[in-house]
Amino acid sequence: MCEEKVDAYMDYVLPLVLESGKALLEIKEDINVESKKVGVWDVVTIYDRKIENVLIRNLKNKYPTHKFIGEEESSKKKEISKLTDCPTWIIDPIDGTANFFKRMPISCISVGLTINKEQVMGIAYNPYMDELFTAIKGKGAYLNGQRIFTSGETDIKRCVFNYEISLARTSDKLYKMYMYRLKHLVKEVMGTRSYGCSVLGQCYLACGRIDAYQCDGLYPWDAAAGTLIVREAGGYVIDSSGKEFDLMDPNYLATASRELQDKFMELERKADDEMLKAAKSNLEFNP
Repeated sequence: MCEEKVDAYMDYVLPLVLESGKALLEIKEDINVESKKVGVWDVVTIYDRKIENVLIRNLKNKYPTHKFIGEEESSKKKEISKLTDCPTWIIDPIDGTANFFKRMPISCISVGLTINKEQVMGIAYNPYMDELFTAIKGKGAYLNGQRIFTSGETDIKRCVFNYEISLARTSDKLYKMYMYRLKHLVKEVMGTRSYGCSVLGQCYLACGRIDAYQCDGLYPWDAAAGTLIVREAGGYVIDSSGKEFDLMDPNYLATASRELQDKFMELERKADDEMLKAAKSNLEFNP
C-alpha cells in the first residue's frame, strides 16, 4: 500500500462525503420511499441513489481505473461485484435507511476503500450529529480529527452490547441463530442495544460508547468502513463462526478487547450447539 496515495484518496473523497451530508440536512419535504424486494423493512429512497451517484460519478472522473461496489449499484445489477486487487470503493450512501425514513438521527454515509483486497481506508459521516469517523490503515482512527480508542473493556458483565437483530426476520436460519445467541448473551452483558445502523454501531464501539457489536447476514458496504475504524481504534473483529473475517461475506463480532471477544465466542458456541441439537430433535426455539 502506498501511504501517499491513500492520503490523497482521503483528501479527495472527504469533501464529497461532507457535501453529501449537507444535502441530507437540507431535506425538508416528505421522504419518498420504495420497498426493496427483500421486504418492506428495507427501504430505498431517492436520496440513497442521489448520494451514491454523486460519490461514484466524481470518483470515476478522478480515478477512472478504480472499481466500485455500492448498495444501490449492486441492487440494480442484482449481484455484488467480485472484489479484485484494483483499488475498490465500497459505498453505502445512507446506512440506516429506515432510521433516515423515520427521521431518527442515527444514520450515516459510509465509504470504504480496498487495495489488493485489503481494507485501507474508512469514512463514516453522521451529518445530524456532525460526527465524522475516519481511519487509514496503520494510522489510527479519528472522530472529528481527534484520535479515538475502544473502551478496552474485558469484563462481559460490564459490557454494553450492540446486537443488530433486525436481520433476524429475513430468514428462518438467521432468526434461530440470533435468538439462541441472544438467549445466552442477554443474561451476561450489562446492557443490549440495537441502533439500526451497522456502521455507526461499529464506530460507537471504536470510540468507547459501547463495548461489543455483532450482526450476521450483512453486506460488504455495511462493514468496509466500520470494521477498519474499529481495528484502528484497537478493537478486534472476527467472523461470528470463529473463522477469519471475510469482508465480502461479513458475519461478524467486533469487541473492545481480545478477552471480551473470547468470552462472546465461548457463549455463542454454546448457543450454536444448543440450536443444532434442537434442530436434530425438531424442537422449536425455547427461550
